[in-house]
Formats: sequence, structure tokens, C-alpha cells
Amino acid sequence: MMNKTSKEQLAAIKQYLKQNNRFENKTVSEIRQQMAASAAQIPHPDHVTIRKEKIGELIAEWIIPENLSSNEEKQAIIYYHGGGFIAGTCEAYRDLGARIATAGGIKVLIVEYRLAPEHLYPAANEDCLSTYRRLIEDGYKPSNLILGGDSVGASLALMTLLSLRDNSEEMPAGAFLLSPHSDLVHLDGESYRTRAELDPTGSLEANTALLDAYLGGHSHKPIPLLSPLRMDLSGLPPLLIQAGNDEVLLSDAIRLADRARAVDVTVELEIWEDMWSVFQLLAYMLPEAQQAIHNIGRFVRTVFQRTGQA
Repeated sequence: MMNKTSKEQLAAIKQYLKQNNRFENKTVSEIRQQMAASAAQIPHPDHVTIRKEKIGELIAEWIIPENLSSNEEKQAIIYYHGGGFIAGTCEAYRDLGARIATAGGIKVLIVEYRLAPEHLYPAANEDCLSTYRRLIEDGYKPSNLILGGDSVGASLALMTLLSLRDNSEEMPAGAFLLSPHSDLVHLDGESYRTRAELDPTGSLEANTALLDAYLGGHSHKPIPLLSPLRMDLSGLPPLLIQAGNDEVLLSDAIRLADRARAVDVTVELEIWEDMWSVFQLLAYMLPEAQQAIHNIGRFVRTVFQRTGQA
């Protein structure tokens, strides 16, 4: 039986997040400072080695777990961080990356793609795609790679898959998506309304502002890739989608799973009771987040076993 955070603890955590982790009415600088301050409160991960690297001109970190075997040296997870296109660093995602690496027994690469508003669309998309291609150039087989990401990072992982497919490039073995924005164009999921009061970190107002920041001068042009939900999803590799029942992006996750399954994509969808967007970041204190990461590790191992690489 999985341990659960008490209702009282959850209420206190959500109240804190509402007061300190909302993006509305904050400048880009304030949001980045807020994420850095939050990251500084997370304990340094144990049982992993951190190796800094450059991927082209991008800052990156390899997170290598102690339980990595010699058979898995050429397997990797490429993780695209969240932060609304305007924030996010390797440091902020180091603990989550370390926990995922340990759960899967696989090394994780976190890349700091270019951020808006300094770098508008399609900068982040291009960086995520080029990171994947760089690892292929370095000798990784697509069947030995899995993509992962949270929030807009999950969107970037999904959009990377679609770009690879449409370019007739070989795709990775699978992908896990945490609280994905599956439609950054229409923002019309019913949970924007039904979960508005429950979600301590997300809102329609904030997501609209973040999208505007990424699009900048492109805001008047329709960009189909930013709405994977309304694209053809056929041919994608197996997906694991996790979302919280209390988040405004819940409908994005459910509709994405439904539409992917409709075209025969293998999908695991997990909806976590009383949780919010990317609750996995608080795994150092939430048993639900610890279990969710355990499930990511299981998904990673299962995908590699199916491809005959484990």
C-alpha cells in the first residue's frame, strides 16, 4: 500500500505554492529568481554523478546513477525541463533528474535550451531536436534513447517526436510526459475551468502569458506544431503520461492519451489524486511523487526490454 501525504500536509503545501509559485503578474526575472530559490531548497541528490557538458552551444548535465551497469552505458534519457519557455536550469531539475536516473538505472541528460523572450519560437524546439540529433551523431542508437519532460518540456518532447516523424528520422524508443501542454494554441481544455480553484501553480492566464512570451512576433501566425493534440499522432513510440487530478492541464493529458490511442499508439495514462502540475518535483517530501517516479523507471526499463536493448 502506497503511503499518502495527509490532507493537512497537502493543504499546507498547496497554500505555499499558491503564494510563492504562481507566474501571474511576475516579470521574467522574478520568475527565474523564484525557480532558483526553490531549487536551492531541494537537497543535493545522492547516489549519482553529475557531469557538466556542452551540447553545441548549450549548457547540459549528465546525471549518472550508481546503479548504471556496463550494458546500459549507451542508453540514455534526454530530459527537457519545464519553466514556461522562459525559465528552467539544470540545477533546478537536478534532483528530479537524479531520481529518474536511479529509478530507471539509466543516465539522464538535461539540456538548457534557449529561453524566451530573448529567444523566440522556434528556438527551444530547434534546441531540443538538435540535442537528440547530437546524441545520434555521438553513437547513440534511437532505440537506446527515451525522451522525457514536464509541462512545456513535455510539450517539447512531444513536438520533437512529431518533427522527427515528419522528417522521416528514426524516433526514440519511447517518451514520458509529465503534465504536458498538448495544445498551446487553443488552450481550451475544460480543466482550465473545472480545476481553476484547485490548481496551486497553473492557470489559463499564466499559460496564455507564457505562450505569448515564446511566440513574440509570431503570435499572429498559426503554428500547427504547437498544438500536437490537433495533429496526426500516428506512428509515435510508447508514451507514459502523468498528470495531477487538480491541475488545469488535466484535460490536455486525457485528450492526448485518447487521441494517441485512437491511432494505435501505446499509452499509459496516470492521473494522480490530489496532485498538481509536475508534483514530481517535490519527491523529496511527497510519497506520491516518489511512486510516480518509480513508475517512470518501470516504464523506461519496460520500453528498453521491448526493443531488446536491456
